[in-house]
This record gives sequence, structure tokens and C-alpha cells, in this order.
Amino acid sequence: MTEAIRADPTGGQLVGFRIGVTSDRRSGDLIDALERRGASVLHAPALKIAPIAEDVELLADTAAMVEARPDLFIITTAYGMRRWFEAADAAGLGDDLLDVLGGGRIYVRGPKARGAVRAAGLDDVGISSDETTATLVDELLQQDLSGLIIGVQLHAYADAHQLARLRAAGATLLTVTPYRWIKPEGSERLPRLIDAVCAGQLDCVTFTSAPAVDALFSTAAEQGLQEELVRRFQRSVLAAAVGPVTAQPLIDAGIEPIVPERFRMGALIRLVCDHLAEHHVEQLRTRAGYVEVRGRSVRVDDMQVDLAPAQLVLFKALLSARGAVLSRDALTNLLAHTGAGHALDMNVNRLRKSLPDPQLVETVVKRGYRLHV
Repeated sequence: MTEAIRADPTGGQLVGFRIGVTSDRRSGDLIDALERRGASVLHAPALKIAPIAEDVELLADTAAMVEARPDLFIITTAYGMRRWFEAADAAGLGDDLLDVLGGGRIYVRGPKARGAVRAAGLDDVGISSDETTATLVDELLQQDLSGLIIGVQLHAYADAHQLARLRAAGATLLTVTPYRWIKPEGSERLPRLIDAVCAGQLDCVTFTSAPAVDALFSTAAEQGLQEELVRRFQRSVLAAAVGPVTAQPLIDAGIEPIVPERFRMGALIRLVCDHLAEHHVEQLRTRAGYVEVRGRSVRVDDMQVDLAPAQLVLFKALLSARGAVLSRDALTNLLAHTGAGHALDMNVNRLRKSLPDPQLVETVVKRGYRLHV
């Protein structure tokens, strides 16, 4: 992706909505799917996977596992399994790794990991019922693990608690991480995404890995915007996570993301479409006619109204109030991150001029503003 923001004018379920995408790997598929449905996309990869050639630790861990010949293995991701063999083959360890895996019992976290194991000509003896490492560890702990060597293929976000549970049961663990996260080129995009969230210029942000969430929060902290970022996610910006592992750091921060029942990208896209359509479309009968706001798109009866970011923030707040008065202080605070917090009256005047009926926005003397419903 060479452009940070892309849009598809053909229309669809997501027309009017602006969505942030934080993934690097497979981001093109996700962006294309969102744009086909009419969304405008801000792509800001939080992290990317380090090239195998630079991962000396991966090869050392693989050699240690080949030498130790673990009794059983935990395979957590299909991509990790494939990348592990790619690295082993490049280092001349592919046949040895296949032999060692074939000599142990293999447990997999989900059906995609199972597919990768079987594609390598191997088989597994157990699978997590809900595609989580925690449940898989629960099942393993029903066995006597004392004295066993367990090889664990991690997925760039080590679950230290689950590893500790296995060690507490008497097992010796050897881990391998076939992919590691590093900052991508063009990392200035992430601060721009954070600014957009804090300014109310995004309707949704998608996450496909827990490390990307951590990178977002740490970058926001460096900008002095972490509290505002979390507040925006709690109040108005939808966070969408591909699965429970990705969702956990959001939940830990007090954010309630939406998570599809099937932890797949296609299911995530469908859920984003349905949730935005159901919960993020504002409609109201007013003196100027029927008003609808879908993300960035504003219609008054059959007229499309183009609003600048600051005026859009004001109008959405007034629409959500449904005729109630919003104080000048409240509206000024809303404008703070648009860079227009000091010019409320000017932005109200610009908003009025953009509407087909300027009197739709009423001044309530000494109190604030309201929509004339």
C-alpha cells in the first residue's frame, strides 16, 4: 500500500464510513474488502513481521528443538507453522524438523493450524475446542506432564501465563517464534491514525493481532494521547478484533471490541458491516426534513451535504442529542482535537452555511446549541 487513505465511490454497506486498518500482513485483502463495500480506509500498519533472514534467534531455537526431540508439540498458527518450515529448510534443518515433529504428539490450537500440520505430512492428536491456547493447555493439564519436554510454536505474542501453567505441571518448555514484530517503514502513519481517532474522524479501527494493539497504545502514550484514545474507543469509535487473543489488550484497557464468532477475516468484515449499519447510523426527523448520518456521509432528505471534519463532529453531536441543548463548553471540548476548539462560533456558522436550511441549528441564548427537530 503506497497510499494511506483510499476510497471506493461505487457504494455499498459501508458508504460514508471511514475505517482504520492496523494490520500489515494481508492488509491488502482487508482493505480491498472494505473499499468494495464503500468505506474510506486509513491504513496505518502498527507492526510488520521481521524477514526470516534477519531472525538468528529462530534458527537457534529450531536447532535446540531438533536436538532435544520434545515429547509433544503445541502448534498455535498455520502461518507460524509454514514460516517455521520455510526458515528450517533455508538453514538445512527442514528434514530434521519434520522427523522430530513426526516423533512427538502434536496438539493444535485451531483448524487452520491443523491444516498446516497435515499439509506438512504430519498429524495431530488433539485440538482446542475454541481455538484458544488457554483451552488447549486446560486439556493438556489433564495428563501427567511431569518430566516431559514440550515444544511450543508461539505466534509473536507469547502468552506467559499459559506457558507458566505448563511449567508448573513439571514440563520443560522449548519455544520457537517463527515470526517477530518490528516497526514498519512509514511508521508515521500510526500517529496519524491516533490523531484521527482522537479527532472523531474514524468510525471504526480493525485489529488482527494483539501486538498491534500494544503498539497503538504505546505510540499514543508517546504522543500524550493514550487517555483520549481509550476514551474515544469507549464512547464513539468502534474497535473490531479478529479474535479473543487480539481483543484481550483492548478489554484490559477498558474497551469493549466487537469479535466475530468465527475468528476469521471474512467474519470480521461481515460483523463490522452489520454493527456499523445497526449502531452507527443516526436518523432524525427535523424541521429541514429527514436527516441521516452514516459515518462521514450526511443527507438531508435527498440532498447530500459535504461537511468539513470540525463541522461534522459538531453536527453528529447535535444529532445524537436529538433536540436537546448542548452547552458551548461541551461542543468546544469536542472540537479540541480537530484543531478548532477555540473557534466554536465560526464552525457553527460554517455548519449552518453548509446545510440546506441554516436554521436547522438553533442558538439557545446563554446555553448553547440544538437541532430544530
